[in-house]
Amino acid sequence: MFMIRKVKYILALLPVLITLNSSAQNSQVLYYMNLPERHLLNPALTPSNSVYIGLPVLSGINLNVNNNFFNFSDVFIKGVVADSLVTFLHPNYDPSKFLAKIKDINSIEPEVQLQLFSLGFRAGRDLYIYFDVNERVEANVALPGDIFRLALAGNEQFVGSTIDLSSLRGDLMSYTEIGLGFSKNFTSKLRLGIRPKMLLGIADASIENNSLGITVNNDYTHTLNADMIVNFSAPLTVYTSGQNSFDSIKFDNSRFNSGKDILNYLLSTKNIGFGVDIGGEYSFSEKLKISAAVTDIGYIKWGRDISNLKAKSTFTFSGVNLLDVYNGTMTFDSLGKEMLDSLKKSFYLTNKATPFTTTLPIGVTLGGSYNLTKSLSVGLLSYTKFIGKQYKEALTLSANVNFGNAFSTTLAYTAMNSRYDNLGFGMSFRTGWLQFYMLADRIPVTWNKIKIDSKTTIPLPESWNTVQARLGMNLCFGNKLKKKNDKPMIIIQ
Repeated sequence: MFMIRKVKYILALLPVLITLNSSAQNSQVLYYMNLPERHLLNPALTPSNSVYIGLPVLSGINLNVNNNFFNFSDVFIKGVVADSLVTFLHPNYDPSKFLAKIKDINSIEPEVQLQLFSLGFRAGRDLYIYFDVNERVEANVALPGDIFRLALAGNEQFVGSTIDLSSLRGDLMSYTEIGLGFSKNFTSKLRLGIRPKMLLGIADASIENNSLGITVNNDYTHTLNADMIVNFSAPLTVYTSGQNSFDSIKFDNSRFNSGKDILNYLLSTKNIGFGVDIGGEYSFSEKLKISAAVTDIGYIKWGRDISNLKAKSTFTFSGVNLLDVYNGTMTFDSLGKEMLDSLKKSFYLTNKATPFTTTLPIGVTLGGSYNLTKSLSVGLLSYTKFIGKQYKEALTLSANVNFGNAFSTTLAYTAMNSRYDNLGFGMSFRTGWLQFYMLADRIPVTWNKIKIDSKTTIPLPESWNTVQARLGMNLCFGNKLKKKNDKPMIIIQ
């Protein structure tokens, strides 16, 4: 019973752990702060520093977690004991309350970005040039709501019908981004920026879903009807059984016996792609400005260490669901083994490895700001992210204070993911050549505790489905601010 209880907690935490260990929305807090990193959101935006340098790792770590269908309060629910919580898998909890939160398409979009190096400098009166190298890990997963309904409510409601799962999507990729950007004043009011970038793919796992459906038969078995491929570009060995049926996957660590092997793998151009960010900012007056950007227009063509697993056209397997665990007729171990065996039988390894291409999720940003005083401004920012046929929208209202690059701070309120209690805060300060900053979007306001045993409790946010945090340090030199009679060269919010 102790092990079953632990497994339940692990299963309940699984969507959270997948999100945290994999981390896309934009950083609304960063946009109006006087920081070099904001050119990653709009290549037209520049800092007031004449020169800045971002050192490896120290210059920026960005973690982004986002989903559109559950909060912590939907996964962990107050139990029969006042100071404890139970999961939505607890036998005393009604799963229909959790299922009421489920959407037709449920997405999880984690992202981690590590800035390895960055450099920016002013070249002449109007031009700013910047160069940066970032490591990025991104995942975009879309789960049809009927998957949850089938697992948690059982298959009886679907008997004699076919569940359409064609909206299932999944892509997990890791790549190096090398960007060279330019920002220039073309008129006294208009500043434009562009940031071409080369992308070096490290690893990818993605789903090509042409069609997918599960028919629940009258005897409660399931028939899978699929036309889909799971593509891998990674140092993996795929093991098969009879007729190339998928059996297991193992990481090939023999490929990385030395630091040289790792470096050659990371810098290889066999998984190469290209992208571009474009943006602009227009000043109606010294007080009112608008800006717009389109980021991550690009692709990666994967051609190294390719494996293609293809689903068979039809396959019948037994109908298993979590209700069998609720009523005690099956253990979690048995359920997991049966589901894994069914999954193995439905895929086979293709004889010929076929390269494939993935595209980056495109982001569109529209912003406006109004300077109430020389140092205080208010901003309105819209960010839309396009992933396949889906799009996500966030709208942010912020108050921003910028005292040159000596001190900068932002307080933001964001509406997104059907939630309207998202607060953000950012702060940066400079001491000599060093500029430190920390930012957080969608800060959880209320917290609860989950009671693991009589002595152990874990604090968890009560209502939380998105978080973004960024922190780092830059070396900054010079601080050219716009003066009254100067041509507007650098625009400070």
